[in-house]
Amino acid sequence: MRTYHHLGIPTTRVRPGERYLTELKVHVSGYETSPYGIEWMRFEPDCPVPELVRTVPHLAFKVDDLETELAGKDVLIAPNSPSPGVRVAFIVDNGAPVEFLQLDARATDGSSEG
Repeated sequence: MRTYHHLGIPTTRVRPGERYLTELKVHVSGYETSPYGIEWMRFEPDCPVPELVRTVPHLAFKVDDLETELAGKDVLIAPNSPSPGVRVAFIVDNGAPVEFLQLDARATDGSSEG
């Protein structure tokens, strides 16, 4: 099953409450306070995230089985674990990035992982 989790929007503007994700070299904000799951993402120039994710908004969905969701898809970012209990991956659908998050019992909500 797939359920909406957040909308990630790239920005170049410094926003209040940013949190820095060292490994990804990205600043994230907004998810915790948005009733609609809007997350702003500001990328460092040497960020390892693909340009498509750095420049185009992405939808993110919680999924029950990450591998099932990825089967036969155009994988942009391979499955990885940015924090305990969270596995994520990105695909490209119709030219846009889409994120899938698989959460286990250790994860709270998977926010700010993409």
